Amino acid sequence: MHDVVIVGAGPVGLFLACELGLAGCSVLVLEREPEPHSPFKAKPLGMRGLSAASVEAFYRRGMLHQLLTASGVHDDPGADPDAHEPSPPRGVGHFAGMMLDPAQVDVAALPYRLPSPAMEGMLTYLEAVETLLSEQASRLGVEIRHGVTVSAIAQNDESAVAQAGEQEYAARWVVGCDGGRSAVRGLAGFEFVGTEPQFTGYTMHATVADSEKLRSGINLTPTGMYLQLSDGYIGMMDFDGGAFDRSQRPTRDHLQAVLRRVSGTDVTLSDVHLASSFTDRAMQTTTYRRGRVLLAGDAAHIHSPLGGQGLNTGIGDAMNLGWKLAATVHGYAPDGLLDTYTRERHPIGAGVLDWSRAQVAVMRPDPHGQAVQGVVRDLLGTRDGTTYVFERMSGSWIRYDLGSEHPLVGRNAPDLCLEDGTRLGDLMRDGRGVALDFSTDRCLRGSAMGWQSRMRYVAGPARNDLGSGAVLVRPDGVVAWAGDGTPDRAAFERAASHWFGGPEI
Repeated sequence: MHDVVIVGAGPVGLFLACELGLAGCSVLVLEREPEPHSPFKAKPLGMRGLSAASVEAFYRRGMLHQLLTASGVHDDPGADPDAHEPSPPRGVGHFAGMMLDPAQVDVAALPYRLPSPAMEGMLTYLEAVETLLSEQASRLGVEIRHGVTVSAIAQNDESAVAQAGEQEYAARWVVGCDGGRSAVRGLAGFEFVGTEPQFTGYTMHATVADSEKLRSGINLTPTGMYLQLSDGYIGMMDFDGGAFDRSQRPTRDHLQAVLRRVSGTDVTLSDVHLASSFTDRAMQTTTYRRGRVLLAGDAAHIHSPLGGQGLNTGIGDAMNLGWKLAATVHGYAPDGLLDTYTRERHPIGAGVLDWSRAQVAVMRPDPHGQAVQGVVRDLLGTRDGTTYVFERMSGSWIRYDLGSEHPLVGRNAPDLCLEDGTRLGDLMRDGRGVALDFSTDRCLRGSAMGWQSRMRYVAGPARNDLGSGAVLVRPDGVVAWAGDGTPDRAAFERAASHWFGGPEI
């Protein structure tokens, strides 16, 4: 029996597998597809944007350099050891198809940012991410099996079983990371609620006889939206109420008709090599856990790909769940720790669904949508408007309610750096929590020793301590406790017990 069976070997399932493997759990990953490679995962159809928070997650596990290399990013900015302020973002992206100017971001208004080797965000593609994570998972002892289709889920108080044909895979826990059409979600009886689609979207690789009739980049039109990349790679949004039958592969004639309608041209598709469809159906499970079965990523929440939030939300799920599930497996998790996964991540997923819905509403090709679009375009042209969107897209808006009024608690920890150059991100590579003590007398040292196998204690003056005397950072990079001035040992010990269980000695 494995500690955990993960269903789905996409980026979310593989990231979670790495987190659990790093924590010493035995992990089996089951993937339905017989081959990991797909043209929809390669460039350019597989291109995805990683937010600053997601890039930070790779950095904190020592995978940032490999990620940049695999993604073809050769201008790694690193972090200036003498920098006291983070550099402005080099790219922001778009909201509802309207591109934003990174120079408009008010860096001073962003909360608790410090210089970091992690970039503000980057473009990558699914194949690169999955290859990197598969290799890392294998190094950590994770077993990955392809061509396994889960057909049933059973569980009791002690274990869960994923069944595929005649084969049963038993584990103490099963996690569904098997995408928007998750089998685990349905088989385990999760309630899935939300809103129905407004549009059908298409991505395709086609031979276009007269591509000069189409404008490059994102184009909002009175009848929809289309995106033209190089070499016949095209995306479209047709506001048909999601009427297209997605069980069928779209034909050349259908795709040509849609493209002509949304582009307002008589463009001709000579041939279609690849095509897929999607919608903006926005749904979320009411809980992320039922007994010994959990969900993460698109298995727990689906929405349109506008804004590129799906992959990033899934990586956030995996980071949040991994250390909590590992602590539960090893038996030192405090009561209720695993339940904080739903409590913390469900509101984030709900917020992402609303962010997606808002963009769809702005893009509607009717007089009401176009009127809203004009107002939003004006707002996005302001410094405050661009900064607001950047906060949302970078992940810096996320703050969990951990019951503390300290402004750092519940946030993704900034990359605090000690005077000797030691960075928080480098201290987190082994997946443990970190206690940073900036006091001159190392007053938390004795207390921290009670959790030495679960957290790393590091002391010394910081180049910028943001006014804190000490911080306790969870394995997922979230600040669990912070003390100003002289650290309060009793408060630190209460926080450590709350998140890491009782002391070992």
